[in-house]
Amino acid sequence: MADTQIKTSPRKVPTRRITFEESLNDLPKHFALDGDLLSSHMIVSLSSVFPDGEDFFVRSVRNFREQITDRELKKQVAGFIGQEAVHGREHRILNKRFAELGYDTKRIEDFTRWGLRTRERFMTAKSNLAATAALEHFTATFAEILLSEPYARESIGRPEVRDVFLWHALEEAEHKAVAFDVYKSVGGSERTRVVTMNVITAGFIVGMSLQILISVLGDRDTYRKGNLRRSVPRFRKVPFFRKSTWRRLRHYNRPGFHPDDHDTEQLLADWREELFGDNGRLNHLLVTAA
Repeated sequence: MADTQIKTSPRKVPTRRITFEESLNDLPKHFALDGDLLSSHMIVSLSSVFPDGEDFFVRSVRNFREQITDRELKKQVAGFIGQEAVHGREHRILNKRFAELGYDTKRIEDFTRWGLRTRERFMTAKSNLAATAALEHFTATFAEILLSEPYARESIGRPEVRDVFLWHALEEAEHKAVAFDVYKSVGGSERTRVVTMNVITAGFIVGMSLQILISVLGDRDTYRKGNLRRSVPRFRKVPFFRKSTWRRLRHYNRPGFHPDDHDTEQLLADWREELFGDNGRLNHLLVTAA
């Protein structure tokens, strides 16, 4: 279908060549705040779905790259693909380190890859683009919470892991509207967009809950007296589980919704300066900067 000539808002979507590999060498197994058991498994489970999820996002958007005529959107798509490619690479490195600590990240990666490849085999390219736009709303919402709320950052625990997620969160927020704008520009319907989000939400809740449960049950520290009892109250305080977070996710179903309805420009400017400004604390991890 021809491009519908939707005007795309300018935004910065730079590809930052960065590597965290050396910084991850000394991680303890339970790296979350105060060595928390459940939070550590949740973070590992999230990281484990990212590499193949990012590859799926790239393929879904790239399928429509030649149909985009808006110059600004074409530029943003290039940045989106670059950012997501680096995200996948760095989370594979992080997942390898988690596996060395005893987490079964390969099982989650393999299952995620199988599920997404199966989806691509049976669903249309536009349906997969709708799924990408919906999942990008999830990642952008969680990213904003991480960037906005000190306790969300503190709960990750070790700064080495926190830095990976902060960099990832910044870039997810930077490109939060790209897949959505591509979907709209190639004539994606509102009905498909909303139905896809509802299916994705149910699948995300069930899938992540099962993954975390299986991961926790496979950890022998779970069965040590008091570990699980101490962990549950802390886990429930994580901001991602608040009702307000899920209400924000449901905003996606509003008629006429757009990711830019929630302004995050100042938040992004602050974190760009914090992480990659003249004295940015992650500059030493950059290989090249674009």
